[in-house]
Amino acid sequence: MRSAFALACASLLIIADAAPARAEVVIYRCTDASGAVSIQNDIPCPKGSKQTRRVLDTPSPSTTTPAFVDTPAVAPDPVEPAPPPAPEPPAPAPDPASARAQPDGERLPPPPLFECTTFDNDHYLSDDGTPSERCVPLEVTGIGDGSAPGVGAACQKTTDTCQRVPDGAACDAWKRREREARATLMFGKAEDKDKNEADYERVQRIVTESTCGA
Repeated sequence: MRSAFALACASLLIIADAAPARAEVVIYRCTDASGAVSIQNDIPCPKGSKQTRRVLDTPSPSTTTPAFVDTPAVAPDPVEPAPPPAPEPPAPAPDPASARAQPDGERLPPPPLFECTTFDNDHYLSDDGTPSERCVPLEVTGIGDGSAPGVGAACQKTTDTCQRVPDGAACDAWKRREREARATLMFGKAEDKDKNEADYERVQRIVTESTCGA
């Protein structure tokens, strides 16, 4: 009886040790006073920044110990040797014109990028530089007769101001645009995932293939 009880306890300890552990990864999305967005892992945002925190659970891979079963030895069936593989046809000679790698010196500068400002001094980057129109809310009072004045809502149309980023700061601006697109993909709405993913891949390709990625 004592031996059976000790064996059962040892089995429970082995099962407990085999339980997979879980690790947490904390992702912080930081927006500073100038509107720049950055993503960082396990490090909170600096003071003065707007912080969004997301915790991801990542289960560690479970490990299992294979069971060994005693089986009677059986003589293997004779196996005929496999025929040798057929030789592969020789690869065609590469075309020098198409196989030539593009040196870093032939990379082109990135496309123009524009920094725009809204009526409430919010900044954002735009690829085409076309200012967006907005409707600034206005409070309207005094609607109705003098005995029962009402309150309504109205807005005044305004247009953002945009200016081209100088060539010397274009790469830094495009890399900031890439970080913002990545943050939008990670924290955006689920229904906009396909659109945000396509925009992030496009911006990432511009940074990688231009002189910004050299």
